[in-house]
Amino acid sequence: MPKLGLILADQLTPSLASLRALNPQQDIVLLAEVAEETTYVAHHVQKIALLFSAMRHFADELRQAGWTVIYRKLDAPDADTSLLQAVQRTLQEQHCRELVLTQCGEYRLQHAMNNEWSAQLGVPVQVFEDDRFICPTEDFCRWANGRKQLRMEYFYRDMRRKTGLLMDGDQPVGGQWNFDADNRAAYKGEVPVPAPLSFSRDAIDQEVLALVSARFTEPPQPHPGQLQPFRWATTREQALTALAHFIEHRLPHFGRYQDAMISHNSLGERADTLFHSLLSPYLNCGLLTPLEVCKAAEAAWFHGQVPLPAAEGFIRQIIGWREYVRGIYWAYMPQYATRNSQKNERPLPGYYWSGTTQMHCMSECFRTTFANAYAHHIQRLMVTGNFALLAGIRPQDICDWYLAVYADAYDWVELPNTLGMMMHADGGLLGSKPYCASGSYIARQSDYCGHCRYNVKTAEQPDSCPFNSLYWHFLVRHRDSFARNPRMAMMYRSYERMAPAKQQAILARAEHCLNHLETL
Repeated sequence: MPKLGLILADQLTPSLASLRALNPQQDIVLLAEVAEETTYVAHHVQKIALLFSAMRHFADELRQAGWTVIYRKLDAPDADTSLLQAVQRTLQEQHCRELVLTQCGEYRLQHAMNNEWSAQLGVPVQVFEDDRFICPTEDFCRWANGRKQLRMEYFYRDMRRKTGLLMDGDQPVGGQWNFDADNRAAYKGEVPVPAPLSFSRDAIDQEVLALVSARFTEPPQPHPGQLQPFRWATTREQALTALAHFIEHRLPHFGRYQDAMISHNSLGERADTLFHSLLSPYLNCGLLTPLEVCKAAEAAWFHGQVPLPAAEGFIRQIIGWREYVRGIYWAYMPQYATRNSQKNERPLPGYYWSGTTQMHCMSECFRTTFANAYAHHIQRLMVTGNFALLAGIRPQDICDWYLAVYADAYDWVELPNTLGMMMHADGGLLGSKPYCASGSYIARQSDYCGHCRYNVKTAEQPDSCPFNSLYWHFLVRHRDSFARNPRMAMMYRSYERMAPAKQQAILARAEHCLNHLETL
């Protein structure tokens, strides 16, 4: 009797732990497109198309490698509605004696697999650690145990030592661990931005795009986003091409301009990507692995193709931040998902779904989000996330939005980034201070404010940038929580130096914005 291996949409890696535990000569592999996993949030249509096409291509690659693969399509007449149903049917039809899994990326599903599936299915369920990640979840828990603050910088240094990336013996190359101070320039057109990369579409892609268009873009409940242009890689070969393109054309300037933002009407489609890699969807679904991506960046630095701050900044995002947020997710779930330390209960404004707002910075971030299922980390953190923080949006609302609209969003990576880093709703577990900022930060890092009807240079006038008054309102209403934070003391001193009349005018403008949030 064969074993059955279930491969999920974020596990499209030939070296996956569960595949290594199976025998292609006798065991069976199952991949399934099920309605439940596409609709628990309204996923962006490009995200669904990317994953379905990548899954179908991966299934074909497994067959070519000698595996017996059963693939359940969403539009099949006998389609299953849940993964559990798909597994149950396959176990019965194929007379399998055991289910083999690799740890998935969502607590909800992993909890069911660990605690419920064996009894419901009537066979043993074996779950393997996902060793595509550098830091096993148990190792992170040991690292975090007993620490008053979980600072990513120290965790990152341990990951550098563990991997040997950008190391000279036991010391970092260049004499310092972190070159973030060199990576904050605004883009002024100094170097040309490469055109967006795209791929030709094969029969599998075309079939999936037609399915997604018919199933998810029409009323009564269309999913967000535009399906075309669809530029994502859907095979490992294409993902490796995307990696090589980034290393050659974007990484040399990635570090310096990684925090920059440019309007579409200034740079066209190139504004949406600048020098970012757009590799996170491939890392998170398994078409690329973290170490191979980091080693490619390290090799480019070693051969003099990119400056050290660019290579270090990129590698830090992967072996530092990416591993760190995953560790926090598994160490503190399920309670982490319900944290709301600031007790914010304002609902998410409608323009997070429609994209229609008079705030040009927000409008631009929504535009690229819905056009591409992508926005880079500063657009997410310091524009749409910052606004949600300042406006006091309910954390679970904004978390569900980020999970839905981005092609790289999975629960393990999205939840700590949004609830912890953006919303500071975890009480400071992930970050020592809120990532709050006024419109002046956006003006410094972008050309957005020059295209906006609001005045970024004032905070108390009827046409003042909403970010400005909401910033001070946020500080005032959370004074008890943050006034003694050393990293925020200067902000409070600046507020105290204002004339009382100006303070009152700013707070009045903020109250007006909050009371008319939907019309901003």
